[in-house]
Amino acid sequence: MKKPLLTLLSFCLLIALIGLAACGGGDARSGGDKVAGSVTIDGSSTVYPISEAIAEEFGREQPDVRITVGVSGSGGGFKKFTRGETDISNASRPIKDSELEMARQANIAFIELPVAYDGIAMLVNPKNTWCDSLTVDELKRLWEPAAQGKVTRWNQVRPNWPDREIHLFGPGVDSGTYDYFTGAIVGKEGSSRGDFTSSEDDNVLVQGIAADELALGFFGYAYYEENKDRLRVVPVNDGKPENGDGAIAPSVETVRNATYQPLSRPIFIYVSRKALDRPEVSLFVDFYLKNAPSLVEQVGYIPLPEEAYQLAQARVEKKMTGSVFAGGSQVGVSIQDLLKKETGAAE
Repeated sequence: MKKPLLTLLSFCLLIALIGLAACGGGDARSGGDKVAGSVTIDGSSTVYPISEAIAEEFGREQPDVRITVGVSGSGGGFKKFTRGETDISNASRPIKDSELEMARQANIAFIELPVAYDGIAMLVNPKNTWCDSLTVDELKRLWEPAAQGKVTRWNQVRPNWPDREIHLFGPGVDSGTYDYFTGAIVGKEGSSRGDFTSSEDDNVLVQGIAADELALGFFGYAYYEENKDRLRVVPVNDGKPENGDGAIAPSVETVRNATYQPLSRPIFIYVSRKALDRPEVSLFVDFYLKNAPSLVEQVGYIPLPEEAYQLAQARVEKKMTGSVFAGGSQVGVSIQDLLKKETGAAE
């Protein structure tokens, strides 16, 4: 009687071991082991929805890891990051030379990881029936420093538009979206008129434009997608036939194929090299890159090609520190350009 019992016990043990092996060998998105600790993230309001969505999913698999995601703008996030206050910095533009120097002085090494593509949308109130498109030149004349207190009415932008006030809305000066927009449109990052309603919180801008028939503003495309029943997007004409004829509106397709120019750009997370040595941070970053393709799209952004995420993963595994983007926004960087930069950095 003992031999059948031993055989039964051996069989049960074998099944249990197979089950454990299957659990450990599967594609566990945040790894098989449970960890505890904390991950602190801050920075761009544009990147916030992506990092927040990934943090929520990660928390379901790693409930003992406390993740906080704050918003202080790309510039504000880098200030905290270079003081060692955060593990990861969300950024809607590459790190600037001045921020690189701050990181160097604080002895903070980082890994730069593109995570998605985004377009900057120009928005008006749905009751605005006249602004059907804008050229890059018109946007420049409207937003450059010399326009302050002078270009204040719609008919000054285009003569056949109403002789009515124009009320401008945009991200605050710590925002990477503001930096990129001013660089792409005005020609110099951080250079613009100052008499506009600004906020680091894109939801505040949404509410302002939605409540004002005379408003014109800009922010990330994903926030427009969330609120397109309250806003109207304005197509932009960059005057370059090679990017498509006439004015082009931002969409997943036009950002992906690089015809929506010059207001398409990659967005990033920056990971502290020191923080990456902590298991909870390492697992979170791995989870981020593996799940970004699906979650990025769910929150309204444009995923990078799978190859780009694989190259980013290689940068993490090799702990390749520094910036591929040479310390500043680069206008007109397509997904193909991004892949070339990533490939060159990973070789």
